[in-house]
Amino acid sequence: MSRKKKAIFIVAIVSTIVLAFIGGQTFSKYVAEVRGDGIAEVATWSFKVNGQQEEVQTINLGSTCNDETLIGNKIAPGTSGSFNIMVDGTGSDVGIDYRIEFQNETTKPANLKFIYNKQEFSSIEELQNNLSGTIHANDEDKTRNLTIDWKWDYETGTTESEIANNDKMDTQNAKDIANYTFNVIVSGTQVVPNT
Repeated sequence: MSRKKKAIFIVAIVSTIVLAFIGGQTFSKYVAEVRGDGIAEVATWSFKVNGQQEEVQTINLGSTCNDETLIGNKIAPGTSGSFNIMVDGTGSDVGIDYRIEFQNETTKPANLKFIYNKQEFSSIEELQNNLSGTIHANDEDKTRNLTIDWKWDYETGTTESEIANNDKMDTQNAKDIANYTFNVIVSGTQVVPNT
């Protein structure tokens, strides 16, 4: 190999080494890696009605009236009583919208009335439209005790004619209706969180 070629070869090798050193210094950077874990706790859900989960409750008004006035848990004109629906969201981390519905109602005595929040209702459908509410996620007390009163007045009406007609209706209802029952279905739905 000639001297000229050796010199070019040595210059090429030295240039390559110098460029590699300079290039390595120019493009170097500090690298650090920090690791962490993403944690998202899932909110708990708890919803009970009268201490039960996912169970339909049956209300028999005869079992809610004053035993001193009648025998055998039966209702008649002049009787009254009440029943409770306890909605419980204790242990739930989210808000709950609850809705109460009545189903499978048997024939109701015509003059029987329901009372809730000092408001009187002639039908169970009217009553159920007033029994929905919300338990907020940050409420200290996550229970709602809904007391529903009922009454079947001894005489109804304001005139003698109305009273006489209602007495006939009450008598006919007593002959035709053996039991008055209905199912209570309470549903709970998570409140949509605000963003």
